[in-house]
Amino acid sequence: MFNLSEKNELQSWRRYLHQIPELAFQETQTAEFIADKLTEFGLQVHQGLGKTGVVATLSVGDSHKKIAFRADMDALPIEEQNNFAHKSRHANAMHACGHDGHSAMLLGAARYLAEHRHFSGTVYFIFQPAEEGRAGAKSMIDDGLFEKFPADYVFGMHNFPDIPAGHFAVKSGAMMASFDCFEITLTGQATHAAMPHLGNDVIVVAAQVINALQTIVSRTLDPAHPAVVSITQIHAGNTWNALPESVVLRGTFRCFDPAVKTTITEKINQLVHAVCASFGTSAEIVFNPENPGYPVTFNSEAETAVALQAAIAVAGEQCVNQNPTPSMGSEDFAFMLQEKPGCYLWIGNGASENSCLLHNPNYDFNDEILPTGAAYWVKLAEILLP
Repeated sequence: MFNLSEKNELQSWRRYLHQIPELAFQETQTAEFIADKLTEFGLQVHQGLGKTGVVATLSVGDSHKKIAFRADMDALPIEEQNNFAHKSRHANAMHACGHDGHSAMLLGAARYLAEHRHFSGTVYFIFQPAEEGRAGAKSMIDDGLFEKFPADYVFGMHNFPDIPAGHFAVKSGAMMASFDCFEITLTGQATHAAMPHLGNDVIVVAAQVINALQTIVSRTLDPAHPAVVSITQIHAGNTWNALPESVVLRGTFRCFDPAVKTTITEKINQLVHAVCASFGTSAEIVFNPENPGYPVTFNSEAETAVALQAAIAVAGEQCVNQNPTPSMGSEDFAFMLQEKPGCYLWIGNGASENSCLLHNPNYDFNDEILPTGAAYWVKLAEILLP
């Protein structure tokens, strides 16, 4: 479907985007590049939803059916450790999750569909900001995404290391877990490190809280219901010989069941306050201080069947895993799937050897899969809009 010249152009786009990573809601240079390309292809382009989002419209024929394809644009606050020519030019910003590749593949599909026009209906190409923990999908929806661009269905795709390059994996139902964050501030009486009996050692309290929270999954939840609770940050003190007044703990929890989410939330509150009471300290707990939390990424059955049909047409049935294990990772594309029926699938990025893992400073998107991913989008449009 894509010749060598077209593949090389996809690679050049991807590598350019890799060099200009921008964090959540700051994707101005990225959005400008994408909008310029889409305009060049002859599409109608809208900018500004979710601050930096880009949506392009391509209508062909007389069908009233409308579909939406989504790619994410943002990068991560990671200092890249790769040394190749297309490494990040921006300090503490890196495309360590492949959003550069996602955008390049959707651009490639947009150009192909605009040139060949083998469909009847409307395709909306959504380039979304702020997927990484800032719920850019919800921001676009809140700004009227589906009122302005009333798609019947919505589809997303993400690369996945350790799935063979160019293979696909997808199933109906839950693909990715829900995502919630919490911040716990423990407060006690500061004192000299040599005189702990005169105060409340909140560092010891924090250690007890951390241990207690690990019992939620292992001793409170039904083992048949997967969940993860992780403490990811501890902030306390600033000298060698003083016990601080406060400790801040931050973390996340993931699950696939709303009832499990409710249980985890309740147990965090219960355990933290119980531990603090036993030490004479206090706690303040804030859930999702920076975003609304992400729901479960849940694929609708009919749209997943169509996505499977497209993936098999592109890669062959032997290269499509139709029953992958759902990931405890999370995706704000879930917000779009709450608004519209649709499907989110994975495309294999190849082996994760040499630290080529998502969110790793040595990660890089596999350029060999760019034509495969773009071809999936094209085939999906042709199937849905015959």
